[in-house]
Amino acid sequence: MATYRLTVFEKNGEKTLEESFQANDDAAAKELGTKMLKEKKFLDKTHRCTSPAGKLLLFHS
Repeated sequence: MATYRLTVFEKNGEKTLEESFQANDDAAAKELGTKMLKEKKFLDKTHRCTSPAGKLLLFHS
């Protein structure tokens, strides 16, 4: 398992959410990140999900 980071931003750049989570691979992390965004109603906010290697898995501005 690897640790991924999900971050959500307001329009002014302030972080609304910064959370780490565990996933088996990038595909699972992308799915989990999307699920977390939906549950917290942040899907339409500016967000990103990155892998431990710095790969951008999810991005919305």
